[in-house]
Amino acid sequence: MRIIPAIDIIEGKCVRLSKGDYATKKIYNEDPLEVAKSFEDHGIRHLHLVDLDGAKSKHIVNHKVLERIASKTTLEIDFGGGLKTDKDLHIAFESGAKQITGGSIAVKDKETFTRWIAQYGSDKIILGADALNEKIAVSGWQEASELELIPFVKAYQEKGINYVICTDISKDGMLEGPAFSLYQKLLEQTMVHKTKVTGAGVEDYREIGIGLIASGGISAFDQLPQLKELGCEGVIIGKAIYENKISLKQLEEFAF
Repeated sequence: MRIIPAIDIIEGKCVRLSKGDYATKKIYNEDPLEVAKSFEDHGIRHLHLVDLDGAKSKHIVNHKVLERIASKTTLEIDFGGGLKTDKDLHIAFESGAKQITGGSIAVKDKETFTRWIAQYGSDKIILGADALNEKIAVSGWQEASELELIPFVKAYQEKGINYVICTDISKDGMLEGPAFSLYQKLLEQTMVHKTKVTGAGVEDYREIGIGLIASGGISAFDQLPQLKELGCEGVIIGKAIYENKISLKQLEEFAF
């Protein structure tokens, strides 16, 4: 299971919100690169970088922060927030993102997001499926929709999506534990049974599911093996690191 610390950016600074509410902003570091380097120093290889200004503005804003971290660390960066156009996507990849996450655009412009999957491949495009009461939320969680979480994910699974970041918004930043039951339900209902006939004429049955990346509510180290056992492909950890609920040393030991 991939360990993926999160850095959320507002005005170039490393911040965290609670339940996506911008009014709850807390600045943890003026320099996101310093934070990223501390992750790298502990053997962490992945980073979830969120442009909260971009999410609010509906276009990429903090790409210079992305470029700085990508050029000065070896972290593999998944970048999200405000990616709405081909130009936004081009800037993100040119600035050093290895993957991008599309949330609002996957709801509001399905044609473009589906084209991105086909054009860039399912290893580079992640579906952001953030939900409150199992209904998809968009625009930095400022807008609710009537889209049901699981049918939404399954529809994109059929279009080739492999990786899905799912955040239960009610859990995000609250340090009350992740949405175990929601993740279990999502993993079970997106499992696809594949059958193929081998050269010997024998049928080979396989079960293939999404690469689910859990996000939101992580508050203690012992939740990580539970998520791994559940079948999560990755876990995004934010406030638990910044509030010293989980140490980078623990993450280093768990990852290796």
